[in-house]
Amino acid sequence: MPHSNVDAAAKGIKLGGALMVRRAASTKLVSASSHLLFRATILATLGLICLFTVHYPSLLSHSFRLSSGAGSQRAASRASHRSLLGSSSAVSYGGAAWEREVRRSAAPRRDRGLSVLVTGAAGFVGTHCSLALQARGDGVLGLDNFNSYYDPSLKRARQRLLASRGVVVLDADINNAALLERLFDAAPFTHVLHLAAQAGVRYAMRAPQTYVASNVAGLVSLFEVAAKHADPQPAIVWASSSSVYGLNKDAPFSEEHRTDQPASLYAATKKAGEAIAHAYNHIYGLSITGLRFFTVYGPWGRPDMAYFSFARSIVAGEPITLFRTADGADARRDFTYIDDVVKGCLGALDTAGKSTGSKSGKKRGSAPLRVYNLGNTSPVPVTRMVAILEKLLGKKANKRVVTMPTNGDVPFTHANVSHAARDFGYRPSTSLDAGLRHFVDWFVHYYKLDPAKIAKGKLTKKKSMAMSAAS
Repeated sequence: MPHSNVDAAAKGIKLGGALMVRRAASTKLVSASSHLLFRATILATLGLICLFTVHYPSLLSHSFRLSSGAGSQRAASRASHRSLLGSSSAVSYGGAAWEREVRRSAAPRRDRGLSVLVTGAAGFVGTHCSLALQARGDGVLGLDNFNSYYDPSLKRARQRLLASRGVVVLDADINNAALLERLFDAAPFTHVLHLAAQAGVRYAMRAPQTYVASNVAGLVSLFEVAAKHADPQPAIVWASSSSVYGLNKDAPFSEEHRTDQPASLYAATKKAGEAIAHAYNHIYGLSITGLRFFTVYGPWGRPDMAYFSFARSIVAGEPITLFRTADGADARRDFTYIDDVVKGCLGALDTAGKSTGSKSGKKRGSAPLRVYNLGNTSPVPVTRMVAILEKLLGKKANKRVVTMPTNGDVPFTHANVSHAARDFGYRPSTSLDAGLRHFVDWFVHYYKLDPAKIAKGKLTKKKSMAMSAAS
């Protein structure tokens, strides 16, 4: 019988015997139901853990592989079905020479320079940010698992570009806690720029577990080492996403708007990341800044992004698919040029503020917890982006227009960047015309294309196959 009923009885309140019996029976039924629900929850959780372990044993084995020259690059390219969670083979790492190389790459070359661990360093944004940090004299050590979500050869090319500037990018996974601990032992990083993630909205419908493994488990892995092993704790800046705004219809999107209606699993994992960041900031005193990127584009970009895949298809003479809403409106995106995003990332790093925790678990006080939009503030119809690409490539696209599916895409994005402008002077300045011109210049050079042959539709089969491999 509930405690309140006992108190009431003690005060002389008389209840009917039949009513007492019914309440007692009801209480027993509720108690039994609660026990059954608890047991079912425990069993379901254990089942999910077992299933996850069977499918992704690499998370438990901490497998990784250091880059070892051209031979390993060729092997990585051949492994077309390589796990999206990281390397499949394990070799030893460490030693005096290895630690010296880590320290050299991570050591700043200017007074009061930063020492930054960049995860996802061979990715699109990671490469550009690493180059910018190195160029201004900061120390940079990169980490990337070179997975096969898109052609790893492009990531290897970015890795070679960074190596030419003296930046080391290790081939390893963020779920490898042992390696992360070893890195923090070798170099006293002042900051972490965490950009490693499983990207893509539609791919989440085909491989949902990879998003949880990278965007949730990987984030926790990094936070754990930064909070409990690193001494001193670094400040962390990490990539959230504009996708967290989901079904929000208020525009422009502001950091104050609701983000509890994600339209895709990818968005849900990024929203989960923001909640996890709050917990680690509150409990362990980590200084954490989340950046919500809006449709980043530019040279060295991701082949799965629309502007990149459209350029490839236009050159190859293949059809492209454009989405329209149910009422016939064109999809619109707040396209943000990579150089503007890099300025935002560096601004966030420079103003991050110190973490206040320690390995002992004691906090000296509260630490900064921030989130910012990094967009261009000017949504453009995707059809306008295609028209610019057609002009720059000298060739018309074969367009196929369909109604937007309900698989995670949203009809528009539009960033309010007033907070970033106020706190670290973020002011995007690159127009879509100028940004796409830079991208096409790189695209033609990287794939060794002849603009005259593109315009005449005389692309060789070899070139077409090379570009197809990049998508």
